[in-house]
Amino acid sequence: MTEKTEATTENHDSDDVVARVLARAETRAAGYSLFTNSAAQALQLDTTGRESGFDGDQSEREDRQALRRVVGLSTELEDVTEVEYRQLRIENVILIGVYTQGSLTDAENSMHELAALAETAGAVVLEGLLQRRPTPDPSTYFGKGKAQELRDLVQSLGADTVIADNELAPSQRRALEDVVKVKVIDRTAVILDIFSQHAKSREGKAQVELAQLEYLLPRLRGWGDSMSRQAGGQVGGAGAGMGSRGPGETKIELDRRRIHTRMARLRKQIVEMKPARDAKRANRKRNAVPSVAIAGYTNAGKSSLLNRVTRAGVLVENALFATLDSTVRKSTAADGRQYTFADTVGFVRNLPHQLVEAFRSTLEEVADADVIIHVVDGAHPDPASQLATVRDVIGEVGARGIPEIVAFNKSDLISESDRIVLRGLEPRSVFVSARTGEGIAELLEMVEQALPKPTITVDVLLPYERGDLVALLHDHNTVLSTDYEEAGTRVRALVNPEYEQTLEEFAVSR
Repeated sequence: MTEKTEATTENHDSDDVVARVLARAETRAAGYSLFTNSAAQALQLDTTGRESGFDGDQSEREDRQALRRVVGLSTELEDVTEVEYRQLRIENVILIGVYTQGSLTDAENSMHELAALAETAGAVVLEGLLQRRPTPDPSTYFGKGKAQELRDLVQSLGADTVIADNELAPSQRRALEDVVKVKVIDRTAVILDIFSQHAKSREGKAQVELAQLEYLLPRLRGWGDSMSRQAGGQVGGAGAGMGSRGPGETKIELDRRRIHTRMARLRKQIVEMKPARDAKRANRKRNAVPSVAIAGYTNAGKSSLLNRVTRAGVLVENALFATLDSTVRKSTAADGRQYTFADTVGFVRNLPHQLVEAFRSTLEEVADADVIIHVVDGAHPDPASQLATVRDVIGEVGARGIPEIVAFNKSDLISESDRIVLRGLEPRSVFVSARTGEGIAELLEMVEQALPKPTITVDVLLPYERGDLVALLHDHNTVLSTDYEEAGTRVRALVNPEYEQTLEEFAVSR
């Protein structure tokens, strides 16, 4: 009896394999390929067992996870055209993508990243459709026939939203919504939604709102009688005659005007916040405190690395764009010099232009840094694209000439063969693990070697009541020797040009 059962199970398993192969062949023959609902590549790591010693209490992460979606309670309307405005509330989603060049593997990596973005925004990914064609259809993105098939899939799976991997033109989004009868958004809208959820500081919220309004402005849509009529008489309202004259402006024009007013106010607020940030940065420069910016792809482990090095307690979460606001922490080199680490917002492929512009003030930390630690997820399937994406954004903010240290994070998940491949990508790189601490000492040594060093030799005799100058030499310069004499403390040191004039009156004449 047992043998029969095992035989039946084996036959059933083989039938399932054959069925899956045939189903995949049928979908590709139909003009697009489906990828199964596997774990999103950016979110597949197990974060249990993470040490709390360097990550802090992480109370904010508990707050974020306190709200859970209850399945089956959606009151979403079936037809998107039945409402005038809808909030960007993602529930059950289907992903779609069109790739015009490159390999299928590259396209699937991009779709997996989109799935990770959707999950971070709070969605449940049901299915994904990927089509290769020379160009996206200018009307419905997918083509009219495939759009009808997408509508049938949406209805059969009960999806609430369709998310496109490419940025959709307003006309494409409207035409596709008219076919599938559910909300259609694109990758940019998902990223903006994540940013709006995770922004905490006043400046971060203003930057995100500005980016959202810039994205929304060309995509406003109005329906039905809420629109006013601009002309009257015999020519007004398609010849409706007398009584059809409206107040002048349509409702959509009023909305546009309000958005322009709000955007102007937000830009003014962001400009007004800049002096406070510049004052802090100028204070560090005046005291010759070198700065190290931690930049990299989203979810590469920048905040975890900052916590490991400085015990900053910055929020760490296995999600894309978990932290948006820059965090600056002080550190001390082996020779006693002080410098700062600055955590920055993560990057992603096809980063919306609105976000690059809105977060330009935050990205100034990268442009003003003395050294950049470029963190790369070594366990990612395509680290080369991460390197290229981040370097493109670094170039946009004018930081291409700053010394760069490439750190392949998550080395505890990288095999030896993968290390050889990664070393081929970046020969002068370092492998680190924010979780285990591997390579951290080597990374800090490379940072200290790359930091600007004092070059001016001074020999000064400082009165004992000027202990502040002695501390300044130890904190921000390199002390070569210290002797205690009757008149004061004699110090030979290498100093930065900023301090040479301050110490000139105490110089020992030869």
